[in-house]
Amino acid sequence: MLQLKDIRWSTETGEKILNGVDLTVPDGKLTVITGPNGGGKTSLAKVIAGLYKPESGQIIADGKDITDWSITERSKNGLAYAFQQPVRFKGLTVRDLLSISAGRELSSAEVCHLLATVGLCGRDYIDREADASLSGGESKRIEIATVLARKDAKILVFDEPEAGIDLWSFASLIEAFENIKKDTDRSLLIISHQERIMNIADYIAVVADGKVSKMGTREEIFPSLMDKTAATRCSLRTSEGGAL
Repeated sequence: MLQLKDIRWSTETGEKILNGVDLTVPDGKLTVITGPNGGGKTSLAKVIAGLYKPESGQIIADGKDITDWSITERSKNGLAYAFQQPVRFKGLTVRDLLSISAGRELSSAEVCHLLATVGLCGRDYIDREADASLSGGESKRIEIATVLARKDAKILVFDEPEAGIDLWSFASLIEAFENIKKDTDRSLLIISHQERIMNIADYIAVVADGKVSKMGTREEIFPSLMDKTAATRCSLRTSEGGAL
């Protein structure tokens, strides 16, 4: 289980981004964080991963206070994080990268299975370098595969996994998330605006103005979000002079 208690964080210029975030991500459940752009979602993910250090508050993972732990310490203790913008690795092949993530040498069949999960053909990528020669979408998919390869990770954090993923590959990714949900020992946290991801969530948290403005089960939160989206689209069509 992952718990955030009164998390506050500001930029170096003093701009307050997180203003007292309280959030619980239970084991065996998929929690989606959504909300308006600039509301603090990605900053919150980076605080969880250890990329940003909160000014105050606590981060509790499986009963341990990890607030002051480094990125490496968090990773070794079961926290996996997929960046919104993936990191490139010159000199490492995709096979190498997935094996490092898994903590053991993966067979070709295992690598191909992981790549297929994110919509990539194994034979085309298994021996390619995970460097700048890959497109943004390819890098994003491979990074998601590295997180899926970490069977030891108990807390999985994905920052907008839909970015750079085509419709057909996205279906496989949704299936992978649903399979992770079946493992009751793992907490799954996804930051996303994607309706299909929210639709398979157990819980949805709306982050706006640096706080969790609303949280509940999918059944409680999702319909109101869709109603708001529909109303916004209707308003835009009206303002543009379109027919209703």
